[in-house]
Parts: sequence; structure tokens; C-alpha cells
Amino acid sequence: MPAAGSNPGLLICLVFILLVPCAAAGLALVNTGLGRSRSAAHSMMSSVCVLGVAALAYFVCGFAWQGFAGLPSHVASIGGKPWGWLGGGPFLFRHQPLDGSPASLVALLGMFSVGLAALIPLGSGADRWRLATCCASTAVLAGWTFPLFAHWVWGGGWLAQLGVNYGLGRGFVDTGGAGTIQAVGGLTALSIAWLLGARHGKYTREGLPTAIPGHNGVLVMFGCLVALLGWLGLNSAGAILYNGAEPGQAVLVAINTILCAATSALTSAVITNVRFGKPDASLTANGWIGGLAASSGACAFIHPAEAATIGLIAGILVTFSVEWFELHLAVDDPGGSISAHAMGGLWGVLAVGLFARIPAISESGMPASVATGQWLAQLIGIATLIGLVLPLTYGLNWLIDRISPQRVAAEGENQGMDLYELGAGAYPEFIVHSDEFMER
Repeated sequence: MPAAGSNPGLLICLVFILLVPCAAAGLALVNTGLGRSRSAAHSMMSSVCVLGVAALAYFVCGFAWQGFAGLPSHVASIGGKPWGWLGGGPFLFRHQPLDGSPASLVALLGMFSVGLAALIPLGSGADRWRLATCCASTAVLAGWTFPLFAHWVWGGGWLAQLGVNYGLGRGFVDTGGAGTIQAVGGLTALSIAWLLGARHGKYTREGLPTAIPGHNGVLVMFGCLVALLGWLGLNSAGAILYNGAEPGQAVLVAINTILCAATSALTSAVITNVRFGKPDASLTANGWIGGLAASSGACAFIHPAEAATIGLIAGILVTFSVEWFELHLAVDDPGGSISAHAMGGLWGVLAVGLFARIPAISESGMPASVATGQWLAQLIGIATLIGLVLPLTYGLNWLIDRISPQRVAAEGENQGMDLYELGAGAYPEFIVHSDEFMER
């Protein structure tokens, strides 16, 4: 395999990958700003710990189980056709040259990607998720759940093989992780919100939700801007490594990513302005992140006008799903993670089948006509996420909760996660309000 030093395209890809941590920083700021002030330091501390645990778990076994097309994998023969189900590489990056080759770049991108997925549940578990158990949950996500689905999609597994084995387009396509990162992380966030339950004071005795506003809108909006930079790198690197795009296509990918986020955020702002008389900053931020999540599916295979359409639909979907989860399902999601990442990501996966023009691959391995049946491959991927990944991640986190309760004690929630688990607040020179101000 060529190394980055001898291949300008791979060197450009490396630069894109090094931008991805900006997406993690952006999500950490958004999650923190949408939570309570008395848990702000805990939120940022959790983000740092989660990124560290995710990197270590992925190093130990995650990349081995994710794999990469051409590397060893476990294959099952069904109907006379091979179906990959799990990577079979060695643990601890052993025997893997870290020299800028495509496989090594996939390992680096995967280490950042799994950290990004692990940050998503922190938004839904804000203000009540214990640091120790969120690290345990991250280890399971990074060491098993994420690599398993990533192998099926990016490692040459059975979802990617739907094209070769059944003629369904190019198989399941996920350029920058709309399904693999966003939906997996968002569905894990849903599992965590279910297990933890709502925050104290979120619902009245009649079961109606009350507003608990985020404590710092500046952090939230700044986080959105920082996340954009990371997403530009994520989508561009994914297009090159997983879809064989030329480095020059990064211009198209970047334009589509920006348009998708912009139209989604503006749609959320317009909807909330019409409904409430003024635009809502937190929902606009959720729309922005949801647009970024949706862009990651088809950004390398669509025209800019289609990217704007995908963003517009994402903005509608994310804005109304926040209310739907909160009001009708009684799911308390302070950071809007479920709506922005799970719903945005699933829509991004479906948008590939509806809008993308993906060249098929002929028997000779060369691009042929536009692939057919792509929409069905994408639907199979969505069904797998909802029907298999969601129960799997819920079950694994349920087991963790049985071993060690994931929710902090009532005293810790009332006192604030900063003081209870860290011993110091994020804003020691300012007054940090308790829940009493909401009960007046």
C-alpha cells in the first residue's frame, strides 16, 4: 500500500483527518452549554475522559474488529455467498504499519470517529450521568458496538457487500458516518436517556414537561462553529478513504456540508420563530448539528441544491422530533442528542438512497452506470440500526446499570455534578442556581 509521503492524495487525507477533533470539541461545548451551570465542569471532564477511554478501547480491540477492506475478517457463507460479519485483525495495532497507508489512515480516522460517537450520549445524559459509568459505557461502545457496525459498513462487511452479492447499488453507503457515527451514537444516547430517566423537575405531576434552559448559549453557538470545521475534515476524509473520491472532490463535499448545516439551522430558526414568536437558539443549534449529521451520508454524491434540500428536511425533522421525544415519549434529552444525531443521521442515510448518484462497479472493478437499488441497501442499513444496534446498545448499558447504577444519587443531582463528583464548580465566583428558581 502506498504511504502518505509518496501519495499527495493520502497526505491531503491525513490533513483532513487531523481536523476531525474540532468536531469533538464542538460537541463538547454544545453539550456543556445546553446543560446546567452547576454541572458544566463535569460535562467537560466527562468529554475528556470519554475521548480517552474511546481511544484506548479502539486501540485495544476496536480497530481489530472494525478492520478495513482487504484485511483479515471473519466470514460466514450464506446462500453460497460470503458475508463478512467481524474484522479478524490482531489487537493493539500489532502488525499494522502506521506509515500513512490507507489502512493506517482508517485506523486514525476510526480513533477520532469512535470518540465523536461516544460524545453524543453525554448530551442526553447531562446533569445526572455518573462519570465512572459513562466511561464504562464508552468502553463498550468503542470496543464492541461501534466496531461491529463499522465493519459491516466500512470494513467490507455484509452491509457493504449488498451491492456485490445482491446487486443493491454499491451496497450500504455512508460517506462520513451518518449511520456509523451519528446514528450509532444517537441511538446509544436514546438508550442512556431511557435508563437514566428524566432530571428532577423536568416533568410536573401531570406529566407535562417544563423548560430547563441551557446555561450558556454562547458556548452552544461557538460549539456549532467549531464542529463545522471538524465535519469538513470528517466528510472529506471519509469520501477519500471509504468511497474512493479524488482529493479534488473535497470542494464539493465541503460545499454540500456547509449548505446542509446552514439550511437546517435556518429552517429550525424559522419554525421556532413562527411557532413561538422568536427564534429559539438551542433548537437552532440542534438544527445545525442535525444538518451536519445528515450531510455525512451523501455529501460526495449529490449536487449542492440537493444538499440544501437534505438540510431543509433535517431542520424540520430535528425541530419537531425534539418536542416529540420530550412531550410524547417523556424522554429528557438536555442536549438534543437523540434528535440531532439519531434522527439527523438516519435521515442522512436515507437521503443517500433518495438523492445520491453513485456509480456502479462493473465485474471488471471499474465504474459503470449509475447504481440501481441503492435505496433498498440504505433501508436495510436503517433497519439494522433500529432493529439490532438499538437493542444491543440498550442491553449492554442495562447490564452496566445492573452492576453499577449509572444515574447519580438524588443528592448529587440537586447539589450539582461539579461539586458532587469533582469537588469544585466551573464558575466558583458566580452564583449557581439550584432548582428552586424553576418552582416559583
